[in-house]
Amino acid sequence: MDFKRVPNHIGFIPDGNRRWAVSNGLQKQDGYAHGIKPGFELYKICLELGIKEITFYGFTQDNTKRPSAQTEAFKKACVNAVMELCNRDGDLLVIGNTSSQLFPKELIPFTNRVRFGKGLIKINFLVNYGWNWDLAHSINKLNNNTSFLDSLASRDISRIDLVVRWGGRRRLSGFLPIQSVYADFYIIEDMWPDFRADQFYKALDWYQAQDVTLGG
Repeated sequence: MDFKRVPNHIGFIPDGNRRWAVSNGLQKQDGYAHGIKPGFELYKICLELGIKEITFYGFTQDNTKRPSAQTEAFKKACVNAVMELCNRDGDLLVIGNTSSQLFPKELIPFTNRVRFGKGLIKINFLVNYGWNWDLAHSINKLNNNTSFLDSLASRDISRIDLVVRWGGRRRLSGFLPIQSVYADFYIIEDMWPDFRADQFYKALDWYQAQDVTLGG
């Protein structure tokens, strides 16, 4: 696909894992493992298109209120995804509340940006992330020498141009509220494990016609 304009930074909300599992006769927690392969298919497409930065929603602090079997499953899926990424090209940053026991300890080394291979693309992974935690971090760190934006926990993540959400839900679910303030928002009805490349291409085709003014 040849697009005249591609977003510099795209945010992905890979929703629908549990609903997909149930519809396929599985337990709800079984859906998360099926979301890893689609993530790497999408990563490959973004590399081919020359997209500079992508952010994936792993799981939120609110998600950890779910039954323990589900919590352990999506934590494991996040860890497995990062470990597989170690064999690819990318500059990875994991953002989330590391002071909580629900943050996977295996991912702490990646809470400072780490380069794998040739780099080629910035990849941000939100793990045990909460919008209120992110903003509270800024308020607590704010002083006369720093701005609010420079004090965010997610300060190393740039402004998002396009957010693409699978699973049909029409909400941001606390996804990087500062960076998403001017983002266009595209909804895909299919569940995340049913990812197909044409779904993403349609989102980018839709983006071509959007009037990007940033309020101007």
